[in-house]
Amino acid sequence: MTSQQSRVLVQLRGLILNGTFAPGERLAEIPLSERLNTSRTPVRQALVSLEHEGLIEASPGGGYHMRSFTMQDVSDAIRMRGVIEGFAARLLAENGASRRTMKILKDCLEEGDAVVFKASMDLDDYARYAQMNDRFHQAIIDGCANKTLARTMETLNSQAFAAASATLPMQSSMEEGHEWMKQAHRTHHAIVQAIEKHQGSRAQALGEEHVEIARQNLDFAMEDPERAAKILPGFQLVRLM
Repeated sequence: MTSQQSRVLVQLRGLILNGTFAPGERLAEIPLSERLNTSRTPVRQALVSLEHEGLIEASPGGGYHMRSFTMQDVSDAIRMRGVIEGFAARLLAENGASRRTMKILKDCLEEGDAVVFKASMDLDDYARYAQMNDRFHQAIIDGCANKTLARTMETLNSQAFAAASATLPMQSSMEEGHEWMKQAHRTHHAIVQAIEKHQGSRAQALGEEHVEIARQNLDFAMEDPERAAKILPGFQLVRLM
């Protein structure tokens, strides 16, 4: 895949996950190519990739349309991410993490401590935490140097609300969001500790348990779908029944 094709794929995936297109909306090559200021060829290739990822569907008359997701679809993707990340953490613990990987993880812990363990968090703190959270989880995936695992995680991250920080914006609107953030970051510390001590089973269990925060965010979103869609526009892609 060329750099232009990769760029168009990332841009179009981002538009979809941000709720730009409504469920069932037709995705036509010409309007999309004009919107992304590119030719039709990379758009066509991106649409093929997005169908393979499960974000869009082929239309009976040709072309593609936006699909919707059930809460079960989203929940299953999040749980699978936990399984993959738990296994990656186990590999790091059992095989040993490089100094570079450990430095990234500990830098993330330090940055997370600075924004989470304070009296209150503002929106900038939540944004900073989300960026740190993405780096933390990616470091675990990259650190275990398993190409098959990395490809599987890349596919999962492209699913609606399955990426590590996809549901974090919900916490900024919740009274208990700050406490949940502290709980999640304490788990980050525990995962790193398990990796350092070569506790493979513990690292795996912590990695799998860690995604429950994201599942709780979904439950919260279900209680007020209209509010959730304002905070997470892509939530309109999720069918509640």
